[in-house]
Amino acid sequence: MGVHLDVAAAVALADEGGLGGVSLRKVAARLNAGPMRLYGYISTKQELFDLMVDEVYAEIRPQEPPGDWREALGGLAHRTRHAALRHEWLADLLGGRPALGPHALAAGEATLAALESVTDIDTALRAMETVGAYSTGAIRREIANLRAERATGLSKHDWQRASGPHLTGMLATGRFPALSKAVHDGADVDAGTSFATGLDWVLDAVAAQLARPPA
Repeated sequence: MGVHLDVAAAVALADEGGLGGVSLRKVAARLNAGPMRLYGYISTKQELFDLMVDEVYAEIRPQEPPGDWREALGGLAHRTRHAALRHEWLADLLGGRPALGPHALAAGEATLAALESVTDIDTALRAMETVGAYSTGAIRREIANLRAERATGLSKHDWQRASGPHLTGMLATGRFPALSKAVHDGADVDAGTSFATGLDWVLDAVAAQLARPPA
């Protein structure tokens, strides 16, 4: 058995019970192996988490070179969201220091290469950071809502109905006219549509920046 099987076992444990359910001992038990075998090349839980993240980046990295920078950034964001929906614990590890495993580096290389072909390296990096910040925040919010639904047993619409009397009373005071309009007239969209719309807006902003003449 090699490190890949160990990491795959850790990913399975996290899929079942979150990051709190992952430890070197539990991974060893899942593989019917002694924990000292893992300590031979994984010294800390954080190191194991880093390997797990890169394992999932194998699902995120593009399989073919993206056609242009927008496809590169947008595709990376969408694939990251889909991966987080399959592996909810990933949301807890997004947004920190850059992932440096081979699959993560391959994802970053493909995206940066697509951007570098149309702009300077600093602008390319800021574009990646901007889209990454949006997608990380949106993904974390979506996963938090899914966890809240499971914890309370209330779907989004169940929660809205349960909160309705309180919200109606607060809006009736007239102190929140903009929120009142949003509640009564705003469109109710699913998480996927919300993510895609926000991502398009961010990419449009990046496109506007790329179109600006050099200073």
